[in-house]
Amino acid sequence: MIGHIHGRLVQKQPPLLLIDVGGVGYEIEAPMTTIYRLPELGGDIHLYTHLVVREDAHLLFGFATTEERRLFRTLIKVNGVGARMALTILSGIEADEFAQCIQDGDAARLVRLPGIGRKTADRLIVEMRDRLSDWEPAAGSGTAAAGTQEDPAAEAVSALIALGYKPQEASRFVHAVAEAGMSSEAIIREALKTSVRK
Repeated sequence: MIGHIHGRLVQKQPPLLLIDVGGVGYEIEAPMTTIYRLPELGGDIHLYTHLVVREDAHLLFGFATTEERRLFRTLIKVNGVGARMALTILSGIEADEFAQCIQDGDAARLVRLPGIGRKTADRLIVEMRDRLSDWEPAAGSGTAAAGTQEDPAAEAVSALIALGYKPQEASRFVHAVAEAGMSSEAIIREALKTSVRK
């Protein structure tokens, strides 16, 4: 198992990251909550990781905090929630807020996340309440320093599609919030907020 990775951020195409570690490039998928906290390209990066081994691929997922990784690991144990859906959930809500929703039984908030219907929300609450009963909110977390992007809006649309949105939805949400000078991370953050309010 690869528990963490420390290297230089080479490429950032949400949700995919490329990190150079001693001349070896690791492709890592990360939720948007982690990507918001990343340094600029070329910066030093440290992520806690989870390796998923499948017949056709080895997938490495990265998280800014151990709490995010713990939540990811808890989510993929829920029946019907795979790594992709867990990544999408973590991209749409902060770990502490998600844990609070589970503890409060707030299914209405959960169904506003992409890919989560009422039955899935109820299942998450039932199966995760005991597992997250000891959850403590994390201390203040950092914010991302945005790197330079050639086409932030197009990158934001691609990221939302990768997170499970339909292309038309992704494009609509991005163009509703995108303004000149915004980084792709800022556009994605605002688009996710807009989609949750719908």
